[in-house]
Amino acid sequence: MDLNEQQQTPPVPPPTTEGPDAPDQETMEQIRRRRLERLGGNGPGSASASGAATPTAASPTSTTPVAGLSASNSPVIASRPQINITPNPLLSTPKSATSSRTGSQIGDDVRTKRPAEEPAVAPPRKQVSAREESFEDYTDRVLGTIFRISVDPARTQDAHGHKLMFLPNMNQELTEEGVPLKLSVERLDGALMEFGYLLPQDKSLFEALLASWKRVVKAIKSLRGATAEKEAMLKEARRLCFSNCMFALTLPDMFSRELHPKLDNLVPYLLREVENENGLCMDFIQEAVARLDEEDIAPLFVKAMVDISSQLSTMSMNDNCKPYVNALKTYSRFPPLLNELAKDPCFQMAQSAAGIEKHTLLGPFFRISTLQPEVAASYFPGPRTMDKVKIQGSQSAQQMSLSTHQDDLRSITNAFIRASSQTRNRVLDWFAYIMNTNHKRRAIQVDPREVSSDGFMMNVTVVLDCLCEPFMDSTFTKVGRIDIDYFRRNPRLDIKEETKLNADQAQSDAFYATKLEGEPNFITEIFFLTLAAHHYGSEATNTKLKSLDRDIKYYEKNIGVMEAERHKLLNRPHQLRQLDDALRKHTTLLERSMAYKYSIEGVLFEPKMQSRSLLFMRYVTVWLLRVASQTEYTPEKQLQLPLPANQPEAFRCLPEYALQDVVDNFKFVFKYVPQIILSAVGDEMIALCITFLESSEYVKNPYLKSSLVTLLSHGTWPVYHLKKGVLGDLLTSTKFANSYLLHAVMKFYIECESTGAHTAFYDKFNIRYEIFQVIKCIWPNDHYRQQLVQSSKSNRPFFVRFVNLLMNDATYVLDEGLGKFPKIHELQQKLRDPNLSQEDREKAEEDLRSAESQATSYMQLANETVGMMKLFTATLSEAFTMPEIVQRLAGMLDYNLEMLTGPKSKNLKVENAEKYFFNAKTLLPELVDIYLNLGHIPTFVEAVAGDGRSYKPSIMTATAHIMRSKHLKDLGDIEKWEALTLKFAAAKEVLDRAEIDFEDAPPEFEDPIMGILMSDPVTLPSNHVVDRSTITQHLLSDPKDPYTRQPMTIDDVVPNEELKARIEAWKTDRRALAMAEVNAKDQGGEPMQTDD
Repeated sequence: MDLNEQQQTPPVPPPTTEGPDAPDQETMEQIRRRRLERLGGNGPGSASASGAATPTAASPTSTTPVAGLSASNSPVIASRPQINITPNPLLSTPKSATSSRTGSQIGDDVRTKRPAEEPAVAPPRKQVSAREESFEDYTDRVLGTIFRISVDPARTQDAHGHKLMFLPNMNQELTEEGVPLKLSVERLDGALMEFGYLLPQDKSLFEALLASWKRVVKAIKSLRGATAEKEAMLKEARRLCFSNCMFALTLPDMFSRELHPKLDNLVPYLLREVENENGLCMDFIQEAVARLDEEDIAPLFVKAMVDISSQLSTMSMNDNCKPYVNALKTYSRFPPLLNELAKDPCFQMAQSAAGIEKHTLLGPFFRISTLQPEVAASYFPGPRTMDKVKIQGSQSAQQMSLSTHQDDLRSITNAFIRASSQTRNRVLDWFAYIMNTNHKRRAIQVDPREVSSDGFMMNVTVVLDCLCEPFMDSTFTKVGRIDIDYFRRNPRLDIKEETKLNADQAQSDAFYATKLEGEPNFITEIFFLTLAAHHYGSEATNTKLKSLDRDIKYYEKNIGVMEAERHKLLNRPHQLRQLDDALRKHTTLLERSMAYKYSIEGVLFEPKMQSRSLLFMRYVTVWLLRVASQTEYTPEKQLQLPLPANQPEAFRCLPEYALQDVVDNFKFVFKYVPQIILSAVGDEMIALCITFLESSEYVKNPYLKSSLVTLLSHGTWPVYHLKKGVLGDLLTSTKFANSYLLHAVMKFYIECESTGAHTAFYDKFNIRYEIFQVIKCIWPNDHYRQQLVQSSKSNRPFFVRFVNLLMNDATYVLDEGLGKFPKIHELQQKLRDPNLSQEDREKAEEDLRSAESQATSYMQLANETVGMMKLFTATLSEAFTMPEIVQRLAGMLDYNLEMLTGPKSKNLKVENAEKYFFNAKTLLPELVDIYLNLGHIPTFVEAVAGDGRSYKPSIMTATAHIMRSKHLKDLGDIEKWEALTLKFAAAKEVLDRAEIDFEDAPPEFEDPIMGILMSDPVTLPSNHVVDRSTITQHLLSDPKDPYTRQPMTIDDVVPNEELKARIEAWKTDRRALAMAEVNAKDQGGEPMQTDD
């Protein structure tokens, strides 16, 4: 029934038993004194019937107190603000109230009244109609129903049957004053004080008053056409109710009560939903916020949230943590509350990276994640037996749970950011502290006790990505607001120890030592925080996948060994127990690692998260290109390459992860989440890769530069309906790529010959393999072939060096790859022997695995390198027959042709050759194509015929037979090959007829490096004499003096004309002697003896 509905109250018979005893006089006096002191009074008699107080400005519901309740005429305690109980000027004070005694007089009278005296009983009320209910009757009925109290012993229930608490002391006061036994708002504060005293100690006073608050709020909202007098009365009741709620929590001794530890605080009520009848409703919190400046209200709400945060720090997502997050979400609707939270020391009091997520206010909320170990184990129970479908199902469920939680974190953080500038700065400080204390997450060996957890850092990264969304539009209109001088304007982030893009520590320190005035804008702050979050958060977590894979393989290997040995210990119980203990330990560690790996994959494979991440990385890409090029670049604008020779210091001193994170993020998505890349890739990514490969001097780290090639290569992988991958069409058709791509990748093909690392020799093959993938993708475009022809003519030294390195690679990888198959063949035959001992068998198996691994790697590289040579020789046959190259090329081709078709080919037969990427039926035709591409050039024909090591006419004939019998080439190509074979044979005959023996040349005429007769001797800067062809070939691979290792070029050599003349004279003499011998044989005589 509506509390405001006027109703006829039936008479209630007098109670048959005595009411509850009133508090004794001494206790009541103590309560009264504390109460008056709290309200600002000065003891007995300080309140006057006519006293009035100044309304409280902080409360929209503040009103003026009625006479007899306020001590506003007394000296006000000025040491701290008070929870004000102020008068309501809208209330009209009845004459009976104005002539009645004040609260202090009531207290004096209590001392003269015996508490046990029988309470007065009101005479039977006159039956009146609902329309005739007086304001006093209405007030008594409504207040009694709201607060569940009564001053009339005859009234024990309200109209709804709820039991009312009788207030004997208030009853006594009213009786002595001779006024009706009715509740009034003027006496409500005293009534509530007595109610608090009488409530049993095992019950929560705050809970009882909170219920009253909700009833009074409901009563106000249900007013329909009520008078201003009734509305004012209810609002005053609401104000007094709230004040007493606060007193119940902060000063329970004012009610002579002990603090109820579990219920007399806000925490349990905040953890309930706002719609819960026992939780804090939104109206209550709004009232608190409106009166937040009053003493103890703000600290009360701050302490409650600190306690909630502390409790949450011991929980995981497996626990019921949603109420804790909802409590903070409720706070987030009230900026003043967030401002107070941000001021609290607990907001940022951690002293270590690991302590952030437990000992700061927001830390426990960001700590909740599916990456918590116990949560990962619950999503992936028994991971060793889970199939792919179950794993994906668990990961989908994991993603949904985490996404919901991260949405909550996003809204909470956004509310803090928008609360005020001071609060926003505190939040930014907190995020920066996370980054600055987690540098060790990118160490090679990470101690989890010294860093924040993966789940915490992933949540931070996702939230910061979300904060960037408002300024990341598709046209990059706000990218210009990102301040490149951020790290010179007293930045929050510390990058002192971070590796820089192209500056050493001294250069970086000198640059950042010069500080600039001004403060960075919010976009700049959040941009650099998000960039760091990716480095220490998502990318560090991604790196952990690799270490988990190693751990899993290690545990699986050990478990396999232990299980294989277990049967040997069945008769040795003690050792068997030790083995079983070790087996259980390894199994536990294995399952934990597998569950955690699946959990990380579930988090990182989430499409929405990666889409936001890619959007941010696109912005970083455009920003980096703008800084490096010193232009206003956006994807629709064309960059000019190479970049300026004078590199901007601001770019050089940026942390290396500014570029590394972009590349790593795109590589990860290409590999694991390709479905989102289709709509996320633009021209800016291609521009980034090409720009820093062409102007590679802008980036110091060779591995970072090679990552740009990897990114382009991954973009050519077939995905869905795109046979050329996500980037294939862009690489083929865009103007920027057409202008610079081919030269850029060829330039880096040369540069990666020496990276400076101890693994440089092997690294270059992986890099070049990826370069081949890019070139194969773009080769169908005639523009690139024409560009290659022009490059070979306009920049001959550059192209000669490229071709030389290509040939070097082909020679090496073919020799290494094909050279492993005889060993594999031998080991496979050996392992077929049933009499082989266990020890020898294990050694043979280990050797076989090693040989197979090497053969697989080298043959993949060999196939790609030969494929590139086939493409290039078809377009640039002249370039491959230059004097510096042609002889070595011919020797390489002849040697490998003999390996495939000669007697040695029997040693290449191995079991399941396809798994090593070796297919002679594919490799042989490609080698033949290279011969055919160059066969029309005389110098190549002479070089092949002059190859005394590997050229054999029988090999050429056998090759034709194999191709014809195996149908490896069409008839036209076979006929061309047979014609070329005849040309080789004719050239060989000519060379044999003119062969001159130069083997007895003087030592000073021989090249000291190659051991051949010099034809064009030159003197090096180190004063050593070598043939020009020798040093030319050396410098193509290594631009250093072979003797002193000092840098040099071919221009540094000095022709040795005197030695050259002597060599030519000696050769002329030898030729004349040889011709004389030939003529003598032709005439049937003996050669003339020229020696004594």
